[in-house]
Amino acid sequence: MGNSIVTYNKYKSFLFFIKKYKLTELVPPQDLQEVFSKFAGGGSCMSTEQLHQFLVEHQGEESFTLSDSEKIIDRILQLRRTHMETVHVDQNREREITLDDIFRFLLLDDFNGPYKNKVHHDMNAPLSHYFIYTGHNSYLTGNQLSSDCSEEPIIKALQRGVRVIELDLWPTSNKDDIKVDHGWTLTNPVSPIKCLESIKKYGFVASQYPVIITIEDHLTEELRAKFAEMATQIFGEMLYYPQAECLNLTEFPSPESLKNRVIISTKPPKERFESNRIKDNGNYPVLDGSSESSEDESSGQESPDSANEVEIKSTNGRDRDEGETSSCECDQRLFQECSPDYKSIITIHNKKLKGSLKDKLKTDGELRRLSWSETTLEKASESHGTDIIRFTQKNILRVYPRATRVKSSNFKPYLGWMYGAQMVAFNMQGVGKSLWLMQGMFRANGGCGYVKKPEILMQKLHCDHEFDPTRIMPVKKTLKVKLYMGHGWSLDFSPTHFDMFSPPDFYSEVGIVGMPCDITKKKTKVIMDNWFPVWNEEFEFPLTVPEIALLQIQVKDRDPTGKDDFAGQTCLPVSELRSGFRSVPLYNEKGEQFKSVKLLMSFQFE
Repeated sequence: MGNSIVTYNKYKSFLFFIKKYKLTELVPPQDLQEVFSKFAGGGSCMSTEQLHQFLVEHQGEESFTLSDSEKIIDRILQLRRTHMETVHVDQNREREITLDDIFRFLLLDDFNGPYKNKVHHDMNAPLSHYFIYTGHNSYLTGNQLSSDCSEEPIIKALQRGVRVIELDLWPTSNKDDIKVDHGWTLTNPVSPIKCLESIKKYGFVASQYPVIITIEDHLTEELRAKFAEMATQIFGEMLYYPQAECLNLTEFPSPESLKNRVIISTKPPKERFESNRIKDNGNYPVLDGSSESSEDESSGQESPDSANEVEIKSTNGRDRDEGETSSCECDQRLFQECSPDYKSIITIHNKKLKGSLKDKLKTDGELRRLSWSETTLEKASESHGTDIIRFTQKNILRVYPRATRVKSSNFKPYLGWMYGAQMVAFNMQGVGKSLWLMQGMFRANGGCGYVKKPEILMQKLHCDHEFDPTRIMPVKKTLKVKLYMGHGWSLDFSPTHFDMFSPPDFYSEVGIVGMPCDITKKKTKVIMDNWFPVWNEEFEFPLTVPEIALLQIQVKDRDPTGKDDFAGQTCLPVSELRSGFRSVPLYNEKGEQFKSVKLLMSFQFE
């Protein structure tokens, strides 16, 4: 750039000599110089009309008007006035845009980010047509065995757009009140009132679309009635539940129709009448016959499945998928003993039919939700993949982490998404690549927490033309990605953060995560001793199902003597990518955006 600022980093070598490394600002890449020259007609400046043409034709901003381009110029001029090289500007040419102006503007992710930032999917389809941003044990602050329970992680999740919050409800030690706790562990409980009030206050800060509360229910009938009263008093008209005449729904309501509403999903009490005899066992109830819980993920291990059926057996305090009691086994007398108030506030019923796995996945009858562990889904998909997809077209499937993930790690979410599972439940308090994928998926559709499932998962399945996610399919689109450069590390990190003796040696890993036949990873060259790495490398990714593919990017500092250092990551929903030059912000290992670290990239579809 014209008058680039030049600074120096000083490092001590191993012989204690001081060595200086020059640190300069980035210059526009050759591709940008050529594009600028094209739209500027070979001149050194762009007029408003030429800038508008560049934004529409090259950047793909087809809806932009001249007025929008004028606003962009205002932003560019603001940047120019704060830049030291343009203290004196010819007022007659003030609104003409230079190459340096365009370059500075393109580095702004708030104006020139990589994906669409507004809700643009059809939000009028039933809930079963969407992937939904789902939390697991949302009240835990850390690990699954000994961390505190609190409303704080619920608030944080809602602020990030999570739409499904899980609460485990238990009787207190004297059995006359309710607590939220991870049963049979050393976690400290939190009041359900605090949790519900936090959901009311923060539920619609990041998104107007419905918040779903999934309940793991270990309560007595009296405490269920108390919870129902608590929920209705706190939420008031925000709490949605179907009226008596609308209980036999043929499809779930749409996200659009449930804006700013809270809905509850759990197992209706009438499915557990034989389990309602409660014995005293210290601080927790022991349930005869089968567990009272609706999700039944308290602790323990899963049982092996048979050749014809994938199922988690019910034992006290052990993970299993659903209760064993079918609604058809409950008589009217027992039904009348249940709390009608509690049952009436349940919108999404968590039910499992008896019989083989194929019987459990039947789609005729009332709408329902199933909850499976990741292990159950993995095994079931091997023999009943098409049945699972068909089930999720009308009903809802929730998949949760296996019980052995005590450190709040997560499984690969595509295990659920590729079979249409709407609620892939994640430990949001965890870290790791799986969580990055979850965060990336729900940057789509304006970050509203609901992403429309691709048509390939919603089309009618026939025996002669069944969709198999593991099968190689024809390429639908090819994504071309060019990674030009990165910047901002020198502002967000100390000079010796990556290396005590020299600037970092950055390289990037760029890949696709999605359907099995789309998965690939590529790597750039290493740029030695430079805080402003310039790669100028292009990659092509053929895609069979681009609608749910994610572009995963990770930057690392090479360390020849040990493990390479993490320097930033992001996951971008491919279907949302905007063409042209784009500024891509990077995130830390927890998924929090860095203040300054960004990449300059370009995207093109063929």
